[in-house]
Amino acid sequence: MLKDFGIALKEAQKIQEKIAQVQENLEELTVNGSSGGGMVEVIANGRQQIIGIKIEKEVIDSEDKEMLEDLIVAAVNQALKSSQELANEEMSKVTGGLLKNLPEGFKIPGLG
Repeated sequence: MLKDFGIALKEAQKIQEKIAQVQENLEELTVNGSSGGGMVEVIANGRQQIIGIKIEKEVIDSEDKEMLEDLIVAAVNQALKSSQELANEEMSKVTGGLLKNLPEGFKIPGLG
């Protein structure tokens, strides 16, 4: 029984190392979110960090400040959602869906 525990512990350590590698790689992967038919575009990495925003000149010249703010919020939310989906897909490759079976509220450091 002690031998089985040692094997399980080694496997858990391997998975932990793979998760750390995926987390590092997520910083290099990017997703886009856009709104207003592409008038506002937000770029995020796989760690849910916004790394760029592009705004078409026509929207900036507009006198409707609130519309621009709404477009930015919508694009950011879309980019962050895509980023979270990307992170979940990448982690599933390592964990084989194990994360889906964790109890509600259980957190793995660096994933939430």
